[in-house]
Amino acid sequence: MSTLNTLIDHAIRLGFDVLAAIVILVAGWLVARWAAALARGVAERTGRIDRTVTNLLARLVRWTVLAFTVIAVLGRFGVQTASLVALLGAAGLAVGLALQGALSNVAAGVMIIALRPFRVGDAVDIAGAAGTVEDVNLFVTRLGGFDGVPMHIPNSNIWGKDIRNLSQAVNRRNDLVVGIGYGDDIAAAFEALQELVDADQRVLSDPAPLLAVDSLGDSSVNLLLRYWTAAGDWYATKLDLTRAVKERFDASGITIPFPQRDLHLIDGTLPQARGA
Repeated sequence: MSTLNTLIDHAIRLGFDVLAAIVILVAGWLVARWAAALARGVAERTGRIDRTVTNLLARLVRWTVLAFTVIAVLGRFGVQTASLVALLGAAGLAVGLALQGALSNVAAGVMIIALRPFRVGDAVDIAGAAGTVEDVNLFVTRLGGFDGVPMHIPNSNIWGKDIRNLSQAVNRRNDLVVGIGYGDDIAAAFEALQELVDADQRVLSDPAPLLAVDSLGDSSVNLLLRYWTAAGDWYATKLDLTRAVKERFDASGITIPFPQRDLHLIDGTLPQARGA
């Protein structure tokens, strides 16, 4: 009878411990969400912390609260938390040695977050990967590609590479190279190009547009039109001026040649091919 009572007492205590553990887990999860939201809100209200650091801070607060919640649950079941912390430290060291590549991503992520070559929302070009920064964490940076395809780039592949932050540019330059025929008038082509850039309000007057002969190609004289626009107008202006140049040259009788070859006959006969 005493054994049965003992088992019943243990079962009741275990039931209370399980119930308390469930309550602690639920409460900890709710507190973690609330604390993360609070940290995010405080950081955003200050206006001095950008979204990249704000997101990382919210995650750090959330996982810290969850870690204490797990320790509290284990302590409820009599687990020695001091020994657990030591065990986790040893396990962390072993995992760190096994995951050196992942740790390099963490180190690169820390440098990116600390030095901030870009922020969430910036348009960037990183080693040929172009898109808008959607998230930066300790392991990867997520870009929304300009073609709509999401990209997840390990931080170690970003840090140490050339980073072009398009959003930090106030004005941008474009070099439009267009070829004309060798028999066409260069001055007339320059006049047509100058009228086009003068008529486009998006082209900046300072720095002034540049018109020059870029090179002498096999089939064309290549003209250079270099101009500056506001960063937000760069792409649309490039497309519009490219079309406008073609239409203006057509209307002015200026040819845009394509690669071709001239065949010269000697004595009215074709040269005979020699056999092997």
